[in-house]
Amino acid sequence: MEVAMSRPLRVAVIGEFNEDFLPHVATCDGLRHAADFLSLHLDIVWLSSNEFVAGADRRLREFDAVYIAPGSPFASLEGCLNAITYARENAVPTIGTCGGYQYLVIEYARRVLGHAEAQHEEHDPEASELFIARLACSLVGRRLEVHLLPGTRAAECYPSSVSEEQYYCNFGLNPDYREALEAGGFRASGTDADGEARILELSDHPFYVATLFVPPLTSSAERPHPLLVAFLKAAQRGASSATPSIVEPCIAASGINE
Repeated sequence: MEVAMSRPLRVAVIGEFNEDFLPHVATCDGLRHAADFLSLHLDIVWLSSNEFVAGADRRLREFDAVYIAPGSPFASLEGCLNAITYARENAVPTIGTCGGYQYLVIEYARRVLGHAEAQHEEHDPEASELFIARLACSLVGRRLEVHLLPGTRAAECYPSSVSEEQYYCNFGLNPDYREALEAGGFRASGTDADGEARILELSDHPFYVATLFVPPLTSSAERPHPLLVAFLKAAQRGASSATPSIVEPCIAASGINE
């Protein structure tokens, strides 16, 4: 039984909001779909990665969940990584999609596995440890099957073991580093038809999931995306009091989308 909410559930979306970028608009819509399904009062706030250059503790402690947005590069790689570290270390329900997936990988490689030089090819193509590399074939606009691995949290969220998902990315996990990532606890829970990691998760966190695809792009009011529903359920469990079932407009902090 879920905890009833008497205040808005607060979700921080980390990234530089662009109203002309479809995955950003869809992120707000997808979260609303899930909130409506759960009868939750939702407060979505977009925060620039620049806000976390000096750390994330004071800014993020007021939020129940963190969404690392699609799209890259972010204005501040360090700021984004600081926000991710805060959410991971403080058991804040977290999802990263597309670019967010990529940054969750970099953060984990650097700050958990000790690969200080772990890098994203878009930021530094000559880096010695490219955990995130350009895909052999762009996935922008493609809808492809994702196979859920039995016994994983991601598999528990979906009604079946295969789902069709939409992508918007040119970069992904470098397969040379998948073994190191999984040995360190950040494991694949969904793969494409060729076995490439398309969902990663931490099993010892309330909700910590990275998807290379963009779940909101296949979400609708009639069929909210199951991962977004599970994400908000985890945030709801972590919050203490309960709310009316009204969904607020998407808010962009610091004038990004006012």
